Amino acid sequence: MKAFSRKPHWLKTPLPQGNGFAELEQKLKKNSLATVCQEALCPNKSECWSARTATIMILGDTCTRACKFCHVKTGNPKGLINPQEIEDTLKMIEIMSLKYVVITSVDRDDLPDFGANHFAAVVKAVHYHFPETKVEVLIPDFNVDEFAMDTLASSNPFVIGQNLETVRRLTHPVRDPRASYEKTLNALKYYKKKFPSIITKSSLMLGLGETRQELLESFKDLKEAGVDILTIGQYLRPSRRHLSVEKYYHPDEFVELKQLAYQEGFLFVAAGPLVRSSYKAAEFLDFIENRSLSC
Repeated sequence: MKAFSRKPHWLKTPLPQGNGFAELEQKLKKNSLATVCQEALCPNKSECWSARTATIMILGDTCTRACKFCHVKTGNPKGLINPQEIEDTLKMIEIMSLKYVVITSVDRDDLPDFGANHFAAVVKAVHYHFPETKVEVLIPDFNVDEFAMDTLASSNPFVIGQNLETVRRLTHPVRDPRASYEKTLNALKYYKKKFPSIITKSSLMLGLGETRQELLESFKDLKEAGVDILTIGQYLRPSRRHLSVEKYYHPDEFVELKQLAYQEGFLFVAAGPLVRSSYKAAEFLDFIENRSLSC
């Protein structure tokens, strides 16, 4: 299949505007803080920040895995953990007045617990200092180590997310050899079975060469694993050394896929060209709160 090089018009977004937005960025810069939204040049930054939602990355900036779609640098962090990340996370929540925070991380295969204890410590600190702020975690697979997964889940996040990323056939070479389609499904299944009160979430990227039937099979696999929330977005090539885009999906195709995902039984689905893993997090919170009020 021929790879695409030119982005269609629907992937172009206006630059963030407003004095409040610029002031917030200045406050973060003054305190030497940066969200994943900024570092990843996320097109939804303005929308999410306006909804008092942001994504924060912990466990450093060097990943021990090398997925072919990801721009995060790869290497060996040699077991180093920065305890200041806990304080920085709290400071960012305070500055941004976040009502919903997504905490994610690089993979840390260099650590005996894969970083689970530090992850849990950050979540617990947020709960203690900002009890009204909901915490979603977008986590590594922790090599499906049950002790590590229990450690993370016992910190009681509102949502646990682990991304399937792509369909079964394309898992390799899209993802690092140490990641797998089954690993992600097994991790999600474990969380839902042992911690049923915690909402589970996953995400798929489109445009890597998958077929419609393969996507529907992935929807089914995720639902059978007990996943509650699904996000579906367009893969965008970070650089020339990353995987090429095989197809740009039209917004209408995302609408159709969203409907098909809801038919599979997901509680909440966000789908669109610019949708990312943590997109619409606050909207989901509103959905849950409104549903509770109507019951």
